[in-house]
Amino acid sequence: MTAQTPPFRDSQLPFAKRVDDLLSRLTVAERIALLHQFAPAVERLGVAAFRTGQEALHGVAWMGPATVFPQAVGLGATWNTDLVRRVGEAVSTETRAMRARDDRVGLNVWAPTVNLLRHPLWGRNEEGYSEDPKLTSAIATAYTRGLRGDHPAYWRTAPVLKHWLAHNNETKRDITSSSVRPRVLHEYDLRAFRETVEAGTVAGVMPAYNLVNGRPNHVSPYLREHLRTWTDQELLVCSDAGAPSNLVDSEHYFDTHEEATAAALRAGVDSFTDHGTDSSKIVERLQGALDQGLLTEADIDAAVRRQLSVRFRLGEFDPHLDPHADTKHFDTPAHRALAQEAAEQAVVLLKNDDLLPLAEGTRIAVVGLLADECKLDWYSGTLIHRSTPLEGLYERFGAEHVDFAEGVDRVRLKTSAGTYLSVPLADDVTDEARGAEGALDPALLAGRTDLPPLTTDVTGTDLALIDWGEGILTLRAPDGRYLSVADDGYVRASAEQPGGWVVQETFRLEPRDSHANGHLLKHVGTGRYVSVAADGVKVAADDAQDAEIFELIVTERGEDAVTRAAATADVVVVVAGNDPHINGRETEDRTTLRLPEHQERLLRAARAANPNTTLALVSAYPYAVDPEDIGALLWTAHGGQAAGTALARVLAGDVSPAGRLPQTWYASDADLPDLLDYDVIGSRQTYLYFEGTPLFPFGHGLSYASFTYDGLQVDQGNGELKVSVTVTNTSGVAADEVVQLYTRAVHPSVPRPRRELAAHRRVHLAPGASAELSFELPLHTFEFWDVAHGRWRLEPGAYEVLVGASSEDIRLRCTIDLDGTPAPPRPVLELGLNAADFDEQRDAEIVDRTKESGDAVTPAGAGEDVGDGEAELVFLACDFADGTTMASIEAAGEGSAELALADGTVLARLDIPATTGPYDYTTVAGPAAHVTGVHDLHIKLRGRVRLARVGFSG
Repeated sequence: MTAQTPPFRDSQLPFAKRVDDLLSRLTVAERIALLHQFAPAVERLGVAAFRTGQEALHGVAWMGPATVFPQAVGLGATWNTDLVRRVGEAVSTETRAMRARDDRVGLNVWAPTVNLLRHPLWGRNEEGYSEDPKLTSAIATAYTRGLRGDHPAYWRTAPVLKHWLAHNNETKRDITSSSVRPRVLHEYDLRAFRETVEAGTVAGVMPAYNLVNGRPNHVSPYLREHLRTWTDQELLVCSDAGAPSNLVDSEHYFDTHEEATAAALRAGVDSFTDHGTDSSKIVERLQGALDQGLLTEADIDAAVRRQLSVRFRLGEFDPHLDPHADTKHFDTPAHRALAQEAAEQAVVLLKNDDLLPLAEGTRIAVVGLLADECKLDWYSGTLIHRSTPLEGLYERFGAEHVDFAEGVDRVRLKTSAGTYLSVPLADDVTDEARGAEGALDPALLAGRTDLPPLTTDVTGTDLALIDWGEGILTLRAPDGRYLSVADDGYVRASAEQPGGWVVQETFRLEPRDSHANGHLLKHVGTGRYVSVAADGVKVAADDAQDAEIFELIVTERGEDAVTRAAATADVVVVVAGNDPHINGRETEDRTTLRLPEHQERLLRAARAANPNTTLALVSAYPYAVDPEDIGALLWTAHGGQAAGTALARVLAGDVSPAGRLPQTWYASDADLPDLLDYDVIGSRQTYLYFEGTPLFPFGHGLSYASFTYDGLQVDQGNGELKVSVTVTNTSGVAADEVVQLYTRAVHPSVPRPRRELAAHRRVHLAPGASAELSFELPLHTFEFWDVAHGRWRLEPGAYEVLVGASSEDIRLRCTIDLDGTPAPPRPVLELGLNAADFDEQRDAEIVDRTKESGDAVTPAGAGEDVGDGEAELVFLACDFADGTTMASIEAAGEGSAELALADGTVLARLDIPATTGPYDYTTVAGPAAHVTGVHDLHIKLRGRVRLARVGFSG
């Protein structure tokens, strides 16, 4: 290093010293500018521009062609951490290779999503790995380890986990609050993040849009109280897009953007993703907050330091030492093979009445809306290669053995003038919309305004009407182009697939009672109706009275085509499922587990025509289907570029299926809690607590092989259990088995999981081969969060260790006794009670005690139009010692609190006078009935009251 070279350029110095040196050279204005997602270059120091955020959930997204792997929920279904690590390696390698060609590709990747799949109607179900925190963290750790790379100093990419915290609803996602009691917080939601952060494989996290316990995640004290205590590494916290402005604009949590931005920065947000590439508003807000004394330069420095730490780890300042700088591997044969392997391992066989695998020479009818589709989702890259189930079956069995019927209804739309909607022929499409060889270029077609709009004529065009359920449909021209609406409002056949942040390819048909078979055609994206003008068909009518009335003429029913194909086949494969951009996606939750009615009709038609029917569900989430009359049932998430090949190989038996369900499949909507009920313990959610009979349980998945389990042995010592078991392939088929290890407290003092995944292993066994598997379980595996004492505790007593092929298919078990710490009763006279530390509750929700930290409890809906509300809290085993004489509560709002024992004995009734606001707490005290010893305490809250603490004195 020369005398002129600054220390931050000295690769011999530790990163921390180099970060400090660079930070000291930046002006305050330069530091503030670095806090926006698009940080500008600092040319006087030779520091390049930097962008946080590159989507890479299952491949490099939004940056053009890249290898597309199965959706995240499909990767979760593999239960294979080694495979997922290799997928992460491939994705980060392609990220580096793409960046070498295009500096818009970022190295700070926003992936994976580790929100738990608590509720299967969540619109973003496809983005998570599992409903179980242990499986989720294991898969997430594997993926981030692959993304990070194994170099001790320089990272290939810097992954950020999404979305902190307790985020499982798209409905009003920026204003709804998840009520998460301490046990659920520690045992469920935090666990999904914690093990991956502790593994040292992530660069940071992204807060979610929602609120938790009444406080927006972007000002969450948990970032400081939990996240940053799990590691000594500097963690970068990146805001979600637009969320900083939401703090004022939609959540109304702060009065000014300066207050909001300052609060987020102080809470731990280091990079603000807001207003796209325009950083001026965030810079202005941060500078204003600094000028108003809401921030200090030290607050700004802390955030900038964390940003720079990531950039140094990515090798930005040491290009000559960065081992990843010259990565060129992109769309390699190895990556293509890995995409196929991942898709094959993600297939889950749910039922098989000896219908599968299909024999050579079998005549197959492949039918259904997904039969010839390779669907992408919002976070997919652009396909370089693709295979649909139909193409995969053609390839595997030969086109002469495969018949196809999509099963869509073919329709014509007749106008009130007697003409029909007509799609311009492909020959009429402009040359600009064609590729080099004259073929339609889908990338150029979508959203174009120079393509000819639909018109009307006396013959019209047969359109494929694809019904996705809930009244949502798409319309497709004979050449495969979907009807879409561009910014100018004209309807054109101009999209390869439905897609986009606002989908422009979806419509609704609204019956017009005043006309026989008359319908209005409403465009969902704009909310306007289709009308016919001299210059073409457009969406221009806001009022139904101004819309065109179409007569819907069905020229062929989809069921008829399915029936014809099924009747002449040996086996029917119905491929059903969802389009990831419709009826369940980011911004939109599902409303039902049911398969769309049109797809149910196709399935019924296939079964009626041919009893040898297999249903292959290709979907981003579970469905409630009746498997009774189905010979075989499979599920796979949308499997990326190799989806069709993988499914065909499983159907043919080239690969024995070994995917396992990463979440419970429920039998009906009646089994589900409210979407916004985040109390998995109280409302008995997920396989951990669900007491009903699932359609298919967590961890379920069948094989073409058979396996036995023997020799379960459990040894205890050195603070852990060592569990071993021998698994043998007793069939003539080489296959994978997923061995699952669960634990259960036999006689818990508080509600504990029915069983809980502690470890798993996916193992490949040749016919007749055996493998002895060993697992090491630290004793803290058996702990629970003791709300009475605010800590993890191992309860002494009996525990079961269970080993099997699913959460309900347990092959071996044994019972062990563990020493632990007996729980003394709650010392309520000495310590009082925090209201949120209840053991049980009825109609209560947790809210923010202050805007900065702490919790309070209020009746659900209190302060809203539904009324004042009433709730009950239960605190078990409260020790009143030698007796009480006074009771006190710390509360805000207005209402009352009744404190009573389980037998109905009232200790005190306290009225809370109206306070000036929700954070204006007052202490109300009064005489209490004399009670001694240990009792359960019941507190009934009435009114618009927020209870923070309860105290007693003798």
